[in-house]
Amino acid sequence: MILMCRVICAILGSPPSVPQNAGTVIIELPLDKIRRPLMRTRSNDPQKVKELMSSISEIGLQVPIDVLEVEGEYYGFSGCHRYEAHQQLGLPTIRCKVRRGTKETLRHHLR
Repeated sequence: MILMCRVICAILGSPPSVPQNAGTVIIELPLDKIRRPLMRTRSNDPQKVKELMSSISEIGLQVPIDVLEVEGEYYGFSGCHRYEAHQQLGLPTIRCKVRRGTKETLRHHLR
């Protein structure tokens, strides 16, 4: 599935949309397609990011980050340390557990 998503992204230039009734799916998303609306309200523990970078380099990401898809846009509210570790490692994508939501769901997360 992850390979298929990478191929689709390479061909189309954008991540695939989660099917309407899919529940949650695990897919690999480009980091630059994930909006992080709470990024400025939190600071990450640099030591934890460093440890995750080492772990991800050795064995890969073990736990996908949670992402909400609303109208084709992806929003990440958790997994801040894992996301930053991927950024600092220069990795273009991250494994995500994506669930579809509504604008009302998104507003709830932003409160």
